[in-house]
Amino acid sequence: MEFRFSTIASGSSGNCIYMGTKKTHWLIDAGISGKKVERGLKKLDVDPKQLNGIFITHEHLDHIKGVGVLARRYRLPIYATPLTWSAIENSSSVGEIPQECKLIIQRDQEMVLDDIIVQSYGIPHDAVDPIAYNFYKNNKKISIATDLGHITESIKENLYQSNLILLEANHDIDMLEVGSYPYFLKQRILGDYGHLCNEVAAKMITKLYHPKLETVILGHLSQENNFPALAYQTVYNELTLSDIPLSSKFQLKVAEREGVTDIYYV
Repeated sequence: MEFRFSTIASGSSGNCIYMGTKKTHWLIDAGISGKKVERGLKKLDVDPKQLNGIFITHEHLDHIKGVGVLARRYRLPIYATPLTWSAIENSSSVGEIPQECKLIIQRDQEMVLDDIIVQSYGIPHDAVDPIAYNFYKNNKKISIATDLGHITESIKENLYQSNLILLEANHDIDMLEVGSYPYFLKQRILGDYGHLCNEVAAKMITKLYHPKLETVILGHLSQENNFPALAYQTVYNELTLSDIPLSSKFQLKVAEREGVTDIYYV
């Protein structure tokens, strides 16, 4: 086992992911309150003082809400791109972040941090400089890709040969189209810089499948325009059509919108 992985929250109202090794503990985004992050970490038997840092994907509030509190309370290194840092600094919801906590990661950069390798890459979303992440340790790879307006060749290449993938399955198109959202918001979500639907996520997973893919977690589900069972069934049906069976060696899961999901070992 190289990695422990769990989601503390994964949805349109807040996102926070935990990823750790035997030596280190990391968060990807902190879009919920600091107290909720601390409660989630406690359920994972992780003391927030043990955290090595937080990787930020982009500046939308559902990904950064608790970053300021955690940075000030624990003096955590926070990694974000220069443009994302500028946007965070202009956000009145985060508060002041100590200068020593502000660390830079560039798009398409690879870094060695403690016992992991971190690789960032650009994604299509309506933020100033959104990125997703791959994490490597020895022969294991974890990939996190949410807030995707569409799938690009770069995304396919970055998700290739992963052992665990957290992939966005934000909405069901029919539910979104007949739902209560205003027209402009529906267009934003459906656009090339919005969010990924169940159907596209399903097709992507069948293309990414390989014998060493152990776990796929569907994340960032909309509370208004999706159901966990619907997202799961959509992907399950596509896997079945492609003759890809679920088994003890390949599992499909759905992340909780609020609350800690199971710990997955990779």
